[in-house]
Amino acid sequence: MTVVAATKYVPLDDMAALAEAGIEVVGENRAQDLRAKHDRYGDAFRWHFIGHLQSRKAPLVSELCELCHSLASESAARKLTIPALVEVNLSGEDTKSGIPENELEDFLGLYGQVRGLMTMPPETGDPEASRPYFQRLRELAERYHLNELSMGTSQDYRVAADEGATMVRLGSILYGR
Repeated sequence: MTVVAATKYVPLDDMAALAEAGIEVVGENRAQDLRAKHDRYGDAFRWHFIGHLQSRKAPLVSELCELCHSLASESAARKLTIPALVEVNLSGEDTKSGIPENELEDFLGLYGQVRGLMTMPPETGDPEASRPYFQRLRELAERYHLNELSMGTSQDYRVAADEGATMVRLGSILYGR
């Protein structure tokens, strides 16, 4: 399993500590922060984009990252040129990005470099409440013969690992926030 250190709240100057700690893969949520952090620490890490992907930011993400975890629009798919995970909104929450499960099959045909799926379950204080979402994402990945599953954060990564995550996105558990 790959640990992706989420750097959304990591100040630019603190990125050096991640490299010194042996972190290999970082995931940035914001394209503007991605540019600044990559400019200074580009060779120190493998770069993933884990935030909402807007089509106008897809060229920058393609230039700087090896993987995008959040492909969820046809317009972004037309501009992205790197491998991606399709973000699936399994909870149906309006506040979450991702395509609805019933649109997944058609969406997978839009982009030839889909490696897997990603989801964000509803926020909860109980990690076990995320399990049904992780199980469903694994089932979808198996149905469509996709190998990568990005699921789980600091709150529920153990449950995600139990359910087959190949990548977990960790932030607060690494930084003590």
